[in-house]
Amino acid sequence: MEFSVQLSSDYPDKAYGGDRVYRDMLEQAKRADDLGFDAVSVTEHHLVNCLMMPAPLTFAVKIAAHTRQIKILTSVVVLPLHDMRTYAGEVVVADIFCDGRLFLGVGRGAFKFEMERLGVPMEETRERFDESLDVLQALLREEEVSWDGKFYQFDALTIMPRPVRPGGPPMMMAVMNPEGIYACTRRGFHIQTTPLSGNHQLLVDQVDAFNRAKADMNNEGDALTLSLSRVAHVATSEAERTRKNRAAYDYYCRFDNIYLGPGLVDAGMIRQIPRAQSAEELEKSLLICRPTEMVDRLGRYADLGIDRVILNFNFGLESSDTLEAIQCFAEEVMPHFTDRPARVRDAFLREGGRPSLQAVR
Repeated sequence: MEFSVQLSSDYPDKAYGGDRVYRDMLEQAKRADDLGFDAVSVTEHHLVNCLMMPAPLTFAVKIAAHTRQIKILTSVVVLPLHDMRTYAGEVVVADIFCDGRLFLGVGRGAFKFEMERLGVPMEETRERFDESLDVLQALLREEEVSWDGKFYQFDALTIMPRPVRPGGPPMMMAVMNPEGIYACTRRGFHIQTTPLSGNHQLLVDQVDAFNRAKADMNNEGDALTLSLSRVAHVATSEAERTRKNRAAYDYYCRFDNIYLGPGLVDAGMIRQIPRAQSAEELEKSLLICRPTEMVDRLGRYADLGIDRVILNFNFGLESSDTLEAIQCFAEEVMPHFTDRPARVRDAFLREGGRPSLQAVR
């Protein structure tokens, strides 16, 4: 089982500055690359300070320029917000500049506040996404593509330059519904999912749908992967665990507002509102714990056959907290699930960083 660090920014204070936010995220990507993570993941969200990344392909190229081998996932780009006739070319160029490490995760959009202020009614997002995806795939695979659909009508055109990889970079679909997972897998997409509520039976059903689809594809789906997104952090004491769970609860009070709530936003800042689930109930569904407990809990995902866990370490904590968690996870948790030994980031130590207890031992 592999691991990705989700570089999702939480920006609770405008005074901190967007330049510092993205510099922190780039440093996390470099740390993940040095420590042997399989991938980093970049979101797309506009107009709000939660998961804030309005230019994911641009950031993917920046990451590629500062790393050596780590995969760069978009998880996910919101297709209904783009014109596929120009976006297809942007994808091709980003894939070239990323040296073939780009992995294009796509979705239809989840925040009503964001979608409707950018001119896409929420009730149209499914139809718009489906057609946008068909257009994008056609433009990446074929030349002289013309279209006569509900949202796209255009005469024959060919995007330039042509993709270096036939059909463009691998595509991953963000989907939660088990039958949706089955259908998307059958179409040849990698899958990213999450049981947002921490519902284990839902996760079992999601994995079962993915496996059924691969079985029905015979050998054609052998290379397809299932990624699971989870909020996580390493805590080395109970006091630290309590502090980080409190930060996660505050984060979800903002996330719930913009995801399924009223969408109350003040000049880009999402209001924190009360949530139905208690802090104690939320804590049970998050992966915020000591390394030994983390190994046990992730072992259940490995037993189910999850291929990759996307870890969101960013939910309002200091950047130093996140960097230390990335390093601790790589040294004390990740080797239990990959075929690679733990790495100690020598450059980090030369810069004056503090090694974990595991590294000292």
